[in-house]
Amino acid sequence: MATSSSNFNQDAPDEDATDLLFPKEFDHAEALFISEVNLLLEHRSQQNEIAEDEQPLTDVFHKTREYCRRFGKFKNNDSIIRIRGLLMVKKLHKFELVSLANLCPDTFEEAKALIPSLEGRFEDHELKTIMDNIHTTISFQC
Repeated sequence: MATSSSNFNQDAPDEDATDLLFPKEFDHAEALFISEVNLLLEHRSQQNEIAEDEQPLTDVFHKTREYCRRFGKFKNNDSIIRIRGLLMVKKLHKFELVSLANLCPDTFEEAKALIPSLEGRFEDHELKTIMDNIHTTISFQC
């Protein structure tokens, strides 16, 4: 007997990033910027290079590190700390916080289109100020 997709997993709670509904496994998980992951991977790579019994890093490790290098917006720890601090005082959900930092939308309209949960929670001028601060930090990185 075929099971319809509407009956599949009826007991599972709804998950919807638009409404900031995530599985309970994410309740205590730390959300990282792509740039933070890049720093962690670079540190791991450096540790491996200085180790006496250097272990070959996997292809997945190298591809992930390259992805983080390419798409990470913040090039140093000072920029990461500044942006995380700026965003943490804005009463953002951790998903919204890392999404804004990783995507760096140019305008408040783009931010609301990419992160629909922002709609109605923040005034346009508040989002514009956040975007301006993010872009200012990016432009002054060393």
